[in-house]
Amino acid sequence: MGSCVLIQNNKITILGIDPGYGRIGFGVIGLTGNKYKHIAHGVIETSKKEKLSYRLNEVFESLNEIIDTYSPEELAIEQLFFFRNVTTALAVSEARGVIQLASFRKGLSIFEYTPFQIKLAITGNGRAEKGQMQRVLKLFLGLQTTPKPDDAADALAAAICHANSRSSVKR
Repeated sequence: MGSCVLIQNNKITILGIDPGYGRIGFGVIGLTGNKYKHIAHGVIETSKKEKLSYRLNEVFESLNEIIDTYSPEELAIEQLFFFRNVTTALAVSEARGVIQLASFRKGLSIFEYTPFQIKLAITGNGRAEKGQMQRVLKLFLGLQTTPKPDDAADALAAAICHANSRSSVKR
């Protein structure tokens, strides 16, 4: 007869990323059982005056610092949606590659979600507006103010989306 082990206080730290190359949003949450805890959020900014290769290195270095500081086990990253500008789409794709490489090298499990999936997980509406998302995040995480800037709020939303999806996508 097999045995069943109940794991109590299963804790995990999730890093959410809203990818870009000029501004990359990040959000870190803790998940214990079904309770969420806001840990940090912000943006990585790179200079428009620098070449893309320099900016990608800045993303890599900054992300490594964030991972070293908060020790997440999993990464939730927003998939590319739609860009009218092909040059921008290519640069964001390269930044996503750098983000995934840095995360992989640090041992994080990587999960991708579409903007629709993220909005649906947070608000129940896959076409929700940014303001609605931010208000729900504020309530969901017990924050005093709505998370800003938009890139950081989107990253927190990606992390929560993943937290909500963990049982169906992992283990």
